[in-house]
Amino acid sequence: MAQPFPTGRILIVGGGTAGLTVAARLRRAGAADVTLLDPATTHYYQPLWTLVGGGQADVRRTGRPEAGLIPRGVRWLREAAATFEPDRNLVVTAGGRELSYDALVVAPGLQLDFDRVPGLEEALSTGPVSSNYRADLAPRTWELIRNLRSGTALFTQPAGAIKCGGAPQKIAYLAADYWRKQGVLDDIRVVFVLPDPVMFKVPVWADQLEKVARNYGIEVRRSSELVSLDGQARTADIVDHAAGTKETLSFDLAHVVPPQSAPAFVKASPLADPANASGYVDVDQYTLRHKRFGNVFALGDVANLPTSKTGAAIRKQAPTVVANLRDVLSGREPEKRYDGYTSCPVVTARNRMLLAEFGYDLEPAPSIPFIDTTKPRQDMWLLKRFGLPAMYWHAMLKGLV
Repeated sequence: MAQPFPTGRILIVGGGTAGLTVAARLRRAGAADVTLLDPATTHYYQPLWTLVGGGQADVRRTGRPEAGLIPRGVRWLREAAATFEPDRNLVVTAGGRELSYDALVVAPGLQLDFDRVPGLEEALSTGPVSSNYRADLAPRTWELIRNLRSGTALFTQPAGAIKCGGAPQKIAYLAADYWRKQGVLDDIRVVFVLPDPVMFKVPVWADQLEKVARNYGIEVRRSSELVSLDGQARTADIVDHAAGTKETLSFDLAHVVPPQSAPAFVKASPLADPANASGYVDVDQYTLRHKRFGNVFALGDVANLPTSKTGAAIRKQAPTVVANLRDVLSGREPEKRYDGYTSCPVVTARNRMLLAEFGYDLEPAPSIPFIDTTKPRQDMWLLKRFGLPAMYWHAMLKGLV
């Protein structure tokens, strides 16, 4: 018979994927005093925004009211966090309310730093520029793709950690596949700006994606970065860090992924990793417990973990946090370990996808037996479009998987 969950006030900052999943698992484990702090009124299933940008999903179907997703028995405070005071076991809200806790879970996601690329914010309203990383912009991406018949299409990925690391190249493949089916791909120059020297950090999938890019004739600018943009002039400045050169590229369509970092209130807090410029929370990569404050945990995009920031990673991190919270509130050292598992569903065509699953060791860690997910497959695309969203809404956010 399971032991009762130890008493204690548990405060969760963030009502996104990580916060809701942990809240649901805590309630299922018997935690009686759980408070969730988040001001959002709508919760989005963001992985579908790539398909919205590719004309394969309706953005209106990607969001649901936050109120309907709060687990029963969880107290929801619709306020934003402003300050962490871990020495006093306090979180101060933007409205000035002081919230005390016995254990804290930090899961506010990250912020999109469009302003870190000079000219980008203005270009989103003055030029043929979009980004699938915002719900209001993803439909614009599809309009730009659908209307382009010739010219140069630019797709960029920023340096540093981002959520859904495969998304910058997924939309390039969806666009190229659409243009090929329309008979215009030969008239469009497709350029993908990649900050890394390889297409993917795990060799087996890097090799596959190299083939995909070559098949579409995509020019991959490795070790390169977009450093500025002019939407009206339709020009982009790209630096090749390996060669030490800078090029101004004219474009007719640009899909730009902004740099990303921890929210400002996390960066400015004692919880941030002092060695990380992006301000991610400084946790042990295995226990997800803060390295200096023993009753603080973090998971999801805001945690400074050496693995890709994905929803699938959260699915494995959440049970680790809940188990280790139980240990800490019981006066024990945390025992459960997270192995860095993450999953990147990479759409390579309008009906094909490969599924990259791996851990800290960068070795393949497949969860579907008897299926080779290292190569693009139609059944994997169906999983992406229909299976994963259903699992997300009906199982993951309810703490069932």
